[in-house]
Order: sequence, then structure tokens, then C-alpha cells
Amino acid sequence: MRLFFIVLALGHCLSAEGFDLAPALAKVERRYNRAQTLQVKFSESYKQRGRAVRTESGTLYLRKPGRMRWEYTDPAGKLFVCDGKTFNLFSPASGQVEKMKARETEDMRAPLGFLLGRLHFQKDFQAFTTREERGEVWISAEPKSPNLPYSKVEFLVTPEARIRRVQVTGQDQSVLDFSFEEEKLNPPLKAELFEYRE
Repeated sequence: MRLFFIVLALGHCLSAEGFDLAPALAKVERRYNRAQTLQVKFSESYKQRGRAVRTESGTLYLRKPGRMRWEYTDPAGKLFVCDGKTFNLFSPASGQVEKMKARETEDMRAPLGFLLGRLHFQKDFQAFTTREERGEVWISAEPKSPNLPYSKVEFLVTPEARIRRVQVTGQDQSVLDFSFEEEKLNPPLKAELFEYRE
């Protein structure tokens, strides 16, 4: 099972030098906590020491409460669906479906529901640092809980408080890197989209 992953967004219209963290956190919390649905193109890579980098891509759909759907175009046919209670992961390579309860999984995608209504940065993270990159800001943070399989999360955000990239460093020094494009807040997404059907 891959990293337990909290995907969060931070942002502000200032450079890292003049960056005011508290208003930035509040701005992003407002952006995502008010959303009922979200759709975004993603590209992910997973790097572990001594192994080749693995890359995948597709479209992510989220809907309150706790529903998500990852439709992969690379590898084509891969699908990860959560109806809020149960996760279903279909792998075209094996032709098998893996099912698990949401509360029992440590899959990195499980907590992406935090983007829809449960963002509380100061509650979950500490030791924030910032740096500027071409008009956008990287924000690094450490989790407050010592019982998570990652030691650092880094967020690259736009001046509009939109997430563009997230890097998660695991306790084993592996790195999970997500890039997000074409974000749509509150698109019409039917409940049936989040039901797994064989």
C-alpha cells in the first residue's frame, strides 16, 4: 500500500519574502471548504531509492462527503473509486479489484476528501516554511501527528490560492509528487459517478 496522503492547498498573492502565512491558509481553506465538488487533471510520480520512477496520470473527481473517483488514462483502464465508505481499486494489469473500508486504508488517495470541507492547516501541520518559485510559492510543513507514514509535505500554489503541485516525503524517504491542472470548482457531478460497477 502506498503512502497515506493528505492533499492540501495553500496560497497567497505575495512572494515568499513578504508572505503572510495566516491569511494565506485562511484563503485556501475558504476556497476548498466551500466547494461541494471538484474536478482536476493530475499527473503523479512515485520515487523510491533504488527503483525506477513510476508515473501515472488521469482525472480526479471529488464530491462531498468523502467521495472520489480517479480515472487513469496512463495506465489506461486503471480506476480508483470511493463512495465515502468503501474503496475499490481496479488494476488493468492484474484484472483484479481490491476492496477495503475507508477507515482501514492507508492509500495515499484516501484523505483527498480533505479538499472538500475539512481543511484545518494549523490543526494538522506545524513548522511551516516558504520559498518563491516564478511568482508562485512553495510551502513546506511537517505533520503534527508522529503516527503518519510521511515526514514532510510541500505545496506549490498560485496567487489565486489554487494548488498546482504537492510533494510528499515518506518516512522511508520515498517521494510522491502530484501536479494538478485545469481545476474546476463545483462542476456538476452525479452521485453515480462515485459508485463502483464491475
